[in-house]
Amino acid sequence: MPQLSAVSEHRVAFVGSVRCVRGAAPLGLILAGTLRTHPREAASLAFAGAAPADCPEALQDAEVERVAPGFYELRSGGRRWQIAASATHLHRRVAQAFYAALPPKPVPLGKRLFWRAVLALAASGAGLKLLRALRR
Repeated sequence: MPQLSAVSEHRVAFVGSVRCVRGAAPLGLILAGTLRTHPREAASLAFAGAAPADCPEALQDAEVERVAPGFYELRSGGRRWQIAASATHLHRRVAQAFYAALPPKPVPLGKRLFWRAVLALAASGAGLKLLRALRR
């Protein structure tokens, strides 16, 4: 049974502008925007099925709901589209949140001094010759 997302088992809601990208098989439609539940992360929802013929290139505050196994309803601005898809794939860009949660690790003083010296030597012709000789 295809699962709609990790956000909600049966519903995904976008906030703001949503791009609708028609693609070739196997992903016939990709919705790209920002999820209502994660407003700082870009996300895309891909459907393994054909896009509706009258689906516009952009939507506002779109919602997707799984109405039956293999069938989804896309709603935006009072309009509705039915999508038959064997599966959906939700992708969120979480790198910003991930790296914000990691504290920066300070570089040891010895390592900083070593690389400063290497870069200073590499800046001159004589220094490059010395580095090449040390490398051998």
